[in-house]
Amino acid sequence: MTLLGEHRDPAPQPAAETTALLGAWRPERGAGERRFVGLGALELESGDLLEDVTIAYETWGTLDPAGGNAVLVLHALTGDSHVRGGTSPAHPTAGWWEEIVGPGRPIDTDRYFVIAPNVLGGCQGSTGPSSIAPDGRPYGSRFPQVTIRDQVEAEHRLAAQLGLHRWALVIGGSMGGMRAIEWGVSHPEQVERLAVIASSARASADQIAWNSAQIAAIRVDPGFHGGDYYDLPPAQGPHVGLGIARRIAHTTYRTADELETRFGNRSQGPENPLDGSGRHQVTSYLDHHAVKLSRRFDANSYLTLAQSMSTHDVGRGRDGTAAALGRVSARTLVVAIDSDRLFPPELVREIADHVPDSRWHVASSPIGHDAFLLAHPGLEKWIADLLDD
Repeated sequence: MTLLGEHRDPAPQPAAETTALLGAWRPERGAGERRFVGLGALELESGDLLEDVTIAYETWGTLDPAGGNAVLVLHALTGDSHVRGGTSPAHPTAGWWEEIVGPGRPIDTDRYFVIAPNVLGGCQGSTGPSSIAPDGRPYGSRFPQVTIRDQVEAEHRLAAQLGLHRWALVIGGSMGGMRAIEWGVSHPEQVERLAVIASSARASADQIAWNSAQIAAIRVDPGFHGGDYYDLPPAQGPHVGLGIARRIAHTTYRTADELETRFGNRSQGPENPLDGSGRHQVTSYLDHHAVKLSRRFDANSYLTLAQSMSTHDVGRGRDGTAAALGRVSARTLVVAIDSDRLFPPELVREIADHVPDSRWHVASSPIGHDAFLLAHPGLEKWIADLLDD
């Protein structure tokens, strides 16, 4: 086992950060180097029909003439298509997986054509609750429930539209890993290699419970208005509930030991928790992440995607988990994080136990679930070995 590299989160923020406007999020239209493909109508697992579906995506590298070097990278709950920093001045910011994707990295963009879609139900260019419905108004509360299986079907349609019929690798972590394993089960003939990191074949009771608390926090916010808040001034949106949901989620992404080591019970700067308004450092840290997410993410999308994760089950209608995983024909890498309380190794191991000839590794880290996003020599080597096989 290899120890994950040091994490570099932003320092705890001053109290003024929590008084900043939280409700400034609005859908981004055509930001950076995103591209868009219309898929037409999509029939969902529920039987509902979602009309005029659009999927946003970004790409890196060059597709070879035979189309055999395509890699599909799938993001987590609040991620997006921006896996790697762009070359355009319109989108110069760093991506969320720079250590894994890029020239000379394990997924080498000098060798592979990498595509990263924004998930169906999201809020970064793909059709989601903030999108305009056929009647000219945002979907809001009318947006149907979508499952992981629906999201993979949308990605499958995207691939077909782009003329991509086989993947050299499908890879994802957390919610992205849920979609990756669903790809391997739903379309085994199209997936040559598969990497599932800090994820599972089904939602656990613990995950569903934590998602339920986050969903409730958003729904009880007076600014939620039943999901129809897009015409309100930004400050009146459900930013408080979304911030609470993020605080809950972020706590599950980390370990108690890491929080204790970093923050202990220390107060935030000159603030005094004894006076009723001062905060501890760990409170300031969670406040910062709440504000940060509320500025860039839509509360309805958060609900939609959390529900997608809670209903994830590759065995549904397929004679159970073991039978479904037995369909996978890809050369498969399965990685768990030893300190992950959200996707504990015993849950992740279920994939390795039932996917034929899979490779199983446990990465050691004090951080917890979020460690899958960070630099890790073991993970880099395991992915590179899978691609070189």
